[in-house]
Amino acid sequence: MTINTLNQGGVQREQMPCLTKMERVIVSMQDPDMGMKMRNQRLLITVIPHAMTGRDIVDWLIQKYTITEEEALHIGNLLVKYGYIYPLKEPRNLCLKQDETPYRFQTPYYWTSTHWPASELDYAIYLAKKNIRKQGELIEYEKECYNALHKRINHTWDFVVMQAREQLRASKQRRKADRIVLECQEQAYWLINRPPPGVMDILEQGPERRNVANTRVQLIEQNRRGLGRNRIKSSICLESFVKYSEQYQDHDPIMQGCLPSNPWITDDIMYWNMNSETVTMPTKLRVERWSFSFMELLNDPLGRKELLTYLEKEFSAENLCFWQACEEVRHGEASKISAKVDEVYKQFLAPGASRWVNIDSKTMEKTLEGIKHPHRFVLDDAQMHIYFLMKKDSYPRYLKSELYKNLLAKAIVPQETKKSVFPFMRRQRHSSPSPALVTQTAEDNGKAPPNAAKANAGTASQI
Repeated sequence: MTINTLNQGGVQREQMPCLTKMERVIVSMQDPDMGMKMRNQRLLITVIPHAMTGRDIVDWLIQKYTITEEEALHIGNLLVKYGYIYPLKEPRNLCLKQDETPYRFQTPYYWTSTHWPASELDYAIYLAKKNIRKQGELIEYEKECYNALHKRINHTWDFVVMQAREQLRASKQRRKADRIVLECQEQAYWLINRPPPGVMDILEQGPERRNVANTRVQLIEQNRRGLGRNRIKSSICLESFVKYSEQYQDHDPIMQGCLPSNPWITDDIMYWNMNSETVTMPTKLRVERWSFSFMELLNDPLGRKELLTYLEKEFSAENLCFWQACEEVRHGEASKISAKVDEVYKQFLAPGASRWVNIDSKTMEKTLEGIKHPHRFVLDDAQMHIYFLMKKDSYPRYLKSELYKNLLAKAIVPQETKKSVFPFMRRQRHSSPSPALVTQTAEDNGKAPPNAAKANAGTASQI
């Protein structure tokens, strides 16, 4: 493998100070006398020589440097992340586990302290070798890098494939344990020098770091999108909430109660009857609620009926009828959608329709194009256009009309009735006292009832 010690600008970059300190720790750990005791570790059925466990690493660091267990685990993690120790069981997970997971020391050839990331040619050979060995089953980001390198160094790709096959042929002559060790060594090296997307490149430092630059660009774009997003001040939001609460306070059955009586705790159903859909004369609170918003009026069946009566006098009832027909299409049965859409088109949208609605050309063109493949929401644009037309024009004029004012004046104001509670809510009636108790009480007070005196006289005559 050819190691490139220069950065992209052709200038050798200075060594990170932390790498020198890590090397000293690794040299101390490999000391034959005071270092760690290496032994064979079993990986499934393969015996790996000169390995140690994660627990052994943590215990040695605690004993050597007189530190806590948490500090030793942190130092061990740094040694693994910077490639001085690599795992054998999960080679893609560069972290230290304080258990029986086997680890090995990285050979000084792959140390990151004396050189910088390898060239694209070396990485291409590694990916080609891995692609041949695993028969094309690379990870997604490795596939992207493999294809990008194939296009970038296409003129030397034959050399890349030849080198990959030669290295694979040479590795087959080694023992299985040695092959596993070499594969884990190389994989740990490339995970550090070519980290996966979203993983911080630990070898970069200073303002030239690519990941930091990408993070800075992403942060700038995120803040730019945030500035363009519509926001409302908390004071304005709270003020709107207070206004909404004050507006609906008189219409809240929990806060103000129900008139004439509460049907949830009484056996009186007059409240349901007075607020039914087919009532002759609505209540005043119900009519007042229509003036809160246009949607409040449309959500009430009686309100839609009164609005339709007014629109018929204004010769614009087709707008509300079209809106209702679109609601039936949206919330109707799936098997009847095509038939309903065709019916709405013939009645409201077709040239010369009996109840033709006025829709702008752009919305009409989009709606007619969608009708060719009807679905539930094919009429949404046209329905929204008619909705805003009624909201801005017909709805304000209806609230100022004599029809609405007369209905508000004639509306019923229910009076509170006597509550008839359920049997389990009634007061328990006490039973009548015993006559003997009444007699004894009267005698104690010096007053005997006449019946009691007669009874006493009869008893004496019998004796």
